[in-house]
Amino acid sequence: MKWARRLRVKHLQLLVTLGETGSLSETARLTHTTQPALSRWLKDLEDDAKGLIFERHARGLSPTVIGEMLIAHAKRILTETDRAQQNLNAVINGQARTIIVGTSPASAPSFVPGTLSRFLAMFPSARVELYESTMDSLMSKLKLGQLDLIIGRLDNYKPDGELQSELLYEEQLKVVTRLTHPLASQAQVHWEEVYQYDWIVWPMGTPIRSKLDQALTVAGRKPPVYRVESNSQVGNLWLLQNTDMISIVSESVAAHFNERGLLKALNIDLGTDAGIVGMVWREQAQPDQLMEQLIECCREASQCLLSSYSNTCPPLLT
Repeated sequence: MKWARRLRVKHLQLLVTLGETGSLSETARLTHTTQPALSRWLKDLEDDAKGLIFERHARGLSPTVIGEMLIAHAKRILTETDRAQQNLNAVINGQARTIIVGTSPASAPSFVPGTLSRFLAMFPSARVELYESTMDSLMSKLKLGQLDLIIGRLDNYKPDGELQSELLYEEQLKVVTRLTHPLASQAQVHWEEVYQYDWIVWPMGTPIRSKLDQALTVAGRKPPVYRVESNSQVGNLWLLQNTDMISIVSESVAAHFNERGLLKALNIDLGTDAGIVGMVWREQAQPDQLMEQLIECCREASQCLLSSYSNTCPPLLT
């Protein structure tokens, strides 16, 4: 561990910058040091680590397996250091620390905001940052320490030794259109009919897209015409309301927009199993009361969703 004890925060930043630029000269320029000093530091670090961290080639540097591992740890430590400073400032100012929550569009319209509202009602001094993206992007940020908790579809989730996960609820997918779409008034819709219209789909690899692919496979169908590929909930909603396009969303999202007179779920059997909505967070070295309370709020909100008995739910923030 001799090499680890010699590392400083500035060394971690050097390591990350080297990994990003692949260039000693550019890293020296960005970090206000000299290239010879940077070269000596890197050689000493590799000697202490007893292995190459970067491979040298004509185009510059590329991290080895050891290098990729160390860079990942360096990014995580730098993120944790920044978060620690932010939380320290918050405590000094009489506030609770900030919790950063990542969510996928499948749970963003109502479940996550409602959960956060109950949490903030319980902890008036707490702060929350909400970040919406695809699950693969969210998982990367969680592992780097840039997020504290993810709430979203876990259909494609693979267990990870550094993470904890928990099922919140299951839900089907729904094919949706605008209220005045030619198919919206039909009591039953069949595959042949939805093939007559263009589709908006989520990007490849997202849980909802995977479920759509599964439905097509079960039905023995080729993909319909995918005119738009998008992970923008707002953009998709506008296109659905102003065109004859069709899309697929989670059951709770369909219900959310239907209650507000924005979209209609078509009565078509997709032939797939229910998808999983859950939460994922990093293993905690020490008990964290604020995180535990937020996780408990997620559990309570999921029970409210499943039971639909609003009088059993904690109050919303007012």
